[in-house]
Amino acid sequence: RMPASIPEADRRHRASAAFSLSFLSLVFSITAFSSSHWCEGTRKVAKPFCKGDTKGDLCIRFNSPDGNNSQGVQYIWETGDDKFVERNFHAGIWYSCEEMITEDGERCRSFISLTPASDRGVLWLSIVAELLYIILLLIGNILMSVEIFFYSSVIDGLKINAFSAVVTVLAGLLGMVAHMMYTTVFQMTVNLGPEDWRPHTWDYGWSYGLAWTSFACCMAAAVTTINKYTKTILEFKHKRKKLERSFKIQYSFPDH
Repeated sequence: RMPASIPEADRRHRASAAFSLSFLSLVFSITAFSSSHWCEGTRKVAKPFCKGDTKGDLCIRFNSPDGNNSQGVQYIWETGDDKFVERNFHAGIWYSCEEMITEDGERCRSFISLTPASDRGVLWLSIVAELLYIILLLIGNILMSVEIFFYSSVIDGLKINAFSAVVTVLAGLLGMVAHMMYTTVFQMTVNLGPEDWRPHTWDYGWSYGLAWTSFACCMAAAVTTINKYTKTILEFKHKRKKLERSFKIQYSFPDH
């Protein structure tokens, strides 16, 4: 008699859990990769000169009514920190945006162009690693969905399960390296980047947290997949030993 098959409900439950975690990881990684909120903060921007009858705290005023006359001596009332205004900014892998002073909206620049030349190679490596991370996650999702919906036998499912576990683990390692490389590049850009970009205060944004959440989901999916594979193999070995033991007993005491 052949060993009994692994309970279908239990197998599907574990496979669905791994697929759900891997799918969440893929969605989070794509969202974070395409956004520009990995880091957020404020910049101190010099106020422009007030033009015409412009009033307010966002421009520098003059004590002369004829402020536009270049031949007249202009005295600026603002001193020290009064000459600057704080503006919010946010930056991602692809571009960095900051609020405009004189008008609504944002001004965006390529983050690659802001990165010091000595660190651009590391940034490109981070981008390539992020792309490979997303591609491997996509492959892992496809394999897991094939295992759930199109498997032909438990043995075929185990083969697909083993391959998807390897792919998911590799994806997690690439994602971790990519996130760490970007963190290093951003900190170097803060210290050595252009004067007209360096932030006054900054912290990591929601995209950065989403990227690491994607990594956590990826590793959880990998652990679940490996656990499923290991548990299935152990169940097969256990049932095989039981079958061999029953055969030994049968041959030791044959029926007369």
